[in-house]
Amino acid sequence: MLPSFSPAATAAATPPRPIPGGYGIPVLGPLRDRLDYFWFQGPEEFFRRRAAQHRSTVFRANIPPTFPFFLGVDPRVVAIVDTAAFTALFDNTLVDKRDCLIGPYNPSDSFTGGTRVGVYLDTEEPEHARTKAYAMELLRRSSRVWAPEFLAGVDTMLTAAVTGADPAAESLVDRFGFYILDVWLGLQLVPTQKIGAIPQPLEELLLHSFPFPSIIVKPGYDILYRFIEKHGAEAVAVGVDSHGLTVKDAVNNILFVLGFNAFGGFSVFLPFLVLEIGKADAGALRARLRDEVRAALEETGGEVGFAAVAKGRMPLVRSTVYEVLRTRPPVPLQFGRARQDFVLRSHGGEGFAVARGEMLCGYQPLAMRDPAVFDRPEEFVPDRFVGEEGEKLLSYVYWSNGPETDDPALGNKQCAAKDAVIATACMLVAELFRRYDDFQCQGTSFTKLHKRQPS
Repeated sequence: MLPSFSPAATAAATPPRPIPGGYGIPVLGPLRDRLDYFWFQGPEEFFRRRAAQHRSTVFRANIPPTFPFFLGVDPRVVAIVDTAAFTALFDNTLVDKRDCLIGPYNPSDSFTGGTRVGVYLDTEEPEHARTKAYAMELLRRSSRVWAPEFLAGVDTMLTAAVTGADPAAESLVDRFGFYILDVWLGLQLVPTQKIGAIPQPLEELLLHSFPFPSIIVKPGYDILYRFIEKHGAEAVAVGVDSHGLTVKDAVNNILFVLGFNAFGGFSVFLPFLVLEIGKADAGALRARLRDEVRAALEETGGEVGFAAVAKGRMPLVRSTVYEVLRTRPPVPLQFGRARQDFVLRSHGGEGFAVARGEMLCGYQPLAMRDPAVFDRPEEFVPDRFVGEEGEKLLSYVYWSNGPETDDPALGNKQCAAKDAVIATACMLVAELFRRYDDFQCQGTSFTKLHKRQPS
């Protein structure tokens, strides 16, 4: 269990104290933490053990990747695993988000055609507002076709909805486009991820010891670049004409949105959602979801779309989606570098002295199971966010790089597609129960699938 600190434990903020923990001796300290993170403990146990050891939800540690061939990467971070201190990562006056999307390690911009795409920009950089505005406009434009494209097939909906380009227009893209994106995404993330596909110590030696060069995937990336430039010309023109981007930067930002943000996020989150609902012991939950979905669809003529899943229409469905995001956030780590010396406040006003330039690392899967905020934090509670009291807890759901109660804006780093992700997940659940009376999942397969019977 995490150390628990009641918000009422201290009446006023206390003087800051040194952050517990340490980094060990050079080379060996980071290497030991890397082996714990990837091999001996795994990410969650890595953070959980150190929080217990230091009796603190704020502590110092090293985060991979590290030694031997990640030159210029400083693995030292201030780790955060509680909801109160985590909010510092959303305060743009305190933290700089420049080039720290996945931590101290920053993949080469050769993966994105030489463009520093929007997610790597800090809010104080002029290009950030332009690229964020562009992403938000593409999402607004896609809202007309998002739902029908999603229901037609998630494998092509992202490209068609966001850019208006049909992958079927080019056979290579149609057949291999998302395989290319998988490889492109994987090469950037592998040095920071526990894979488990090959036994240790081979994983450490072959996957976590050096950065992968973009040349491996460049031919495939160039195919996608030319496809978007040609068939998504209207979407590219929006970036050029309305937001002052070059054609190159517009195309590279589109590809990043499709590959990293959208496809990468959906390919992680939506399977988690279906698997959680489809567990063998979740039959009662599925019955409640089915009844709620079908009652709501009667009011919309049986059509699944944004209107059918609007806030208030399917509260249990929406709460279940939030609970999956709380327990299994698709992006578990969030980072920011301190702009200045400041006091990081945890529960009860406890303060920690953070120095300018230090990297903050928030681990969401533990922060969003904070026992000071959530009742039964380790349990999956589908209706946790139902009702007035439940909705108040949404301010502690941080999956989108900001509280769920906040909105994406040009001046923050919150996911531009936050609302679209929630609506899409709700549509997936609604469509499942529109078509099927019941289903079960195990691993990556459906073990039971009962088609809807005529009433």
